[in-house]
Amino acid sequence: MARLEVFGVEGLPEIVGGMDLSAMIYEAAAAQGDPLLDGDIVLVTSKIVSKSEGCTVELDDVEPSEFATRWSEKWDKDPRVTEIVLRESKRVIRQIGPVLITETHHGFCCANSGVDQSSSGARDRILTLPVDPDATCRAQRARFSELGLDVAVIMTDTFGRPWREGQTDIAIGVAGLNPLFSYIGQEDPHGHEFRVQEICTADELAAAGELVKGNTSRVPVAVVRGFVWERDDEASLAAVLRDSERDLFR
Repeated sequence: MARLEVFGVEGLPEIVGGMDLSAMIYEAAAAQGDPLLDGDIVLVTSKIVSKSEGCTVELDDVEPSEFATRWSEKWDKDPRVTEIVLRESKRVIRQIGPVLITETHHGFCCANSGVDQSSSGARDRILTLPVDPDATCRAQRARFSELGLDVAVIMTDTFGRPWREGQTDIAIGVAGLNPLFSYIGQEDPHGHEFRVQEICTADELAAAGELVKGNTSRVPVAVVRGFVWERDDEASLAAVLRDSERDLFR
């Protein structure tokens, strides 16, 4: 596996609730001359999933709590957005200046519970993360199977990283492939045994896809071709999430 191909799927319309994303991706890829093939990995931006599954909130419908109002006034934030951030969180991990670092109900540790106002479809509308990304990925993989394709599906979102500036796309849901590849127990060419090295290939694939998607290009789907993966219909992103007892920073 010395070479991979990564390409974006263009031509998708503005996504609204109830759309069949898998069929639309299938048709759009074929229309641009890049029909999907067995073994491809389809990387779907969480934002279009949120839209298709109705994970949207109209700010005019939000009544902020006293805490959300007080905290937002201090940092010149919209208290309605803060209220949704709090509702989408299991707990607040850190309050650092105007940023709330939270743990979502899914177990993701991220800024502002993954709540996003950009490209939401309307000025005073915000998007929350899909309720069950793994389940959505499994459903999309099954739909691709109905269309005659054996592909893996990864749902992606943009997260910051401890110790480093900048953000990158990571996986928040998977179907069809194990998100981790372990070298533990193997030996390098000099006989050194790997004891801890485990690669999150799902995150690496998600990051590769972001290079051809971007945030303003209106290309919310990417495909990785040529990556060798072992089928795993029990795969879940749960294997990637580190519990708080082993997390040195919570």
